[in-house]
Amino acid sequence: MKKIAMLAVACLLSVLNGFADGDPEARRIMQDAYNQVFGPQGCTLRYDVNLVGIYKTAGTIWYKEKKSKFDDNKLTQWNDGTTAYAVYKKKKVIEVYDVKSGKHDKYGSKFKFTLDDFDYQMERSGDNIIISLKQKRGAKGTVKQAKVALDTRTHAPKHIKVKVALFWANIHVSNFKSGGISDELFVFPRSHYGSEYRWVDKRNERD
Repeated sequence: MKKIAMLAVACLLSVLNGFADGDPEARRIMQDAYNQVFGPQGCTLRYDVNLVGIYKTAGTIWYKEKKSKFDDNKLTQWNDGTTAYAVYKKKKVIEVYDVKSGKHDKYGSKFKFTLDDFDYQMERSGDNIIISLKQKRGAKGTVKQAKVALDTRTHAPKHIKVKVALFWANIHVSNFKSGGISDELFVFPRSHYGSEYRWVDKRNERD
């Protein structure tokens, strides 16, 4: 189930990663949203995922350029830009990855698509700007449709609805903050984890 949560969040962040040419205002708005998430000031947000009413999960993510931290009720992961540490709380296992290998992000890495695969539309609804994405004929990505709600005033992400295969996932975004994210947040606190945790070093594993 962690896979679903990570894929949903990956979709949210990927959608903010660009916008088709054509509508200058839409492009400006999406660029502003992108800068708030991925700019050097860093950001944090809480997400609540509901997969067609059959599965729910929630967690918090922090980003700052190439660094990240992820936390939910089962897992906490630190990525300091070089090394990633994944702490599985119930199993008391710590896995260590080389960030360059991409293995630490095995869920999100499977959720890639090209933004050129979509047609885009924008509308305003109350306090929201709604960006709709629909996959073009012949596109090979896994995301068929998506709809993103941004705050009209701040352009901060608020909600995303995404269709993968035959299923719809709803992701509500809250507690969004851009800026004021310290680099220390992404440093793995080794001293917090004693001998009761089992370490698994995956940095030298082959595919």
